[in-house]
Amino acid sequence: MDEGAAQNDDAVQDDTAMQDDTAVDIQDDAVAGFVAEWRRERPELDTEPIDVLGRLTRYARLIAVMNERVLAEHDLQPWELEVLEALTRQGAPYRLTAGDIERLTLITSGTTTHRIGRLERRDYVRRVKDERDKRIVWVVLTDAGRDACVVGMDAMLDGQRRALDMLEPGARESLRTGLTALGALLRDEPPTLRSAEQ
Repeated sequence: MDEGAAQNDDAVQDDTAMQDDTAVDIQDDAVAGFVAEWRRERPELDTEPIDVLGRLTRYARLIAVMNERVLAEHDLQPWELEVLEALTRQGAPYRLTAGDIERLTLITSGTTTHRIGRLERRDYVRRVKDERDKRIVWVVLTDAGRDACVVGMDAMLDGQRRALDMLEPGARESLRTGLTALGALLRDEPPTLRSAEQ
């Protein structure tokens, strides 16, 4: 299982809204229950952050479990696909430094090194020293890594598309607008990559 995946998989499976039954009462989700419990226990508590950001956090976990299940059918873990797609998006020669990957995926340098090593053992990436500056080590996508990325992305996006299709177009647009505004407040700006400087 992915090292960052939700550990309470059975509980998540029961709660997930990504099911065949599209007639879900949005007032009856788990977070609504949590908010009601807090209002009973501490009526003075401002529960709006739970109502909004608590939902975002919980739903992100549910989506992560959904992605994990889909990718497992293709012998991939979500973190593997995250690194592979970061490399694939760059275009030829499909390379990034470990620092680039760290900034793109929001993980620590130690975790980055560990993940690169595991992907290298699967022959999905290889490490190559820069021809002009031997201090720079590139993480280069292999053909096998790109093939795995294509298969994994197609499968994951297909599952996510089916989930999004349960929402009306207006609801999807409102969700996109709200999340974009939140990202701006959190200063989620495109990172500067060494690969862009070459």
